[in-house]
Amino acid sequence: VGLEQRSPTGGPRENVGGLHGNTRLPSSQDRSWGPQPEPHYPLRTRLLVFSIMTFQLVLAWLYFRSEKEKQDKQKRIEELRKVAIGQGNFQLVDHTGRPCSKEDLKGSWILLYFGFTHCPDICPEELEKMSRVVNMLDADPKLPRLQPIFITVDPERDTVEAVAKYVKEFHPRLRGLTGTPEQVKEAGRSYRVYYSTGPKDEDNDYLVDHTVILYLLAPDGLFLDYYNRYKTDVKIAENIRGHMTTYKTLLT
Repeated sequence: VGLEQRSPTGGPRENVGGLHGNTRLPSSQDRSWGPQPEPHYPLRTRLLVFSIMTFQLVLAWLYFRSEKEKQDKQKRIEELRKVAIGQGNFQLVDHTGRPCSKEDLKGSWILLYFGFTHCPDICPEELEKMSRVVNMLDADPKLPRLQPIFITVDPERDTVEAVAKYVKEFHPRLRGLTGTPEQVKEAGRSYRVYYSTGPKDEDNDYLVDHTVILYLLAPDGLFLDYYNRYKTDVKIAENIRGHMTTYKTLLT
């Protein structure tokens, strides 16, 4: 039977909300009605969830940064292919008397330096630095071997015999190249190397002013990077290691 109330005139009213006599009305003490409180998680659980989310964000950031670096290096390699450095060929002779062209050097990582055997200080310093770089990279068995190359800019005095004697003072793998003045000029032009013979003294001795740069070449002969005399051996080795890793990932 629905709840029945009397109207002010004494007549019956309609059931309130269609409620029946056995319907329980909600009270202010009934917690099943209204908004429920959020569940309470232990602090350890919340910290674990936070740590997992943070770890995932860090992994995502590292991944996207790695991909961005790969894309940037790939773009740089493509740009270097368009740079007219080391694009030509050269025909020289090494310190053992064997002919050597740029094509003969392909298949190896090359660290190349132009200098001359009568250089009093800068050339020896750069070749010693080159030797240290080669040794640093040799210490990592996962990396390919780096071949150091010395090309003279003083072909008048730097004969095969003179170059052979000179390269022995540095790294055992250092390969020295020489040739006719025209052949050396062609090799230097290919890498935009400047050199100029200075005035001769009374003993017919002279110095050669020249570009002081180490050139990095990839196994396909591509010029990848260069290092001036102020770049340390550690920085050079680190940079070359990065190029080797990128080259292996992107081009092989």
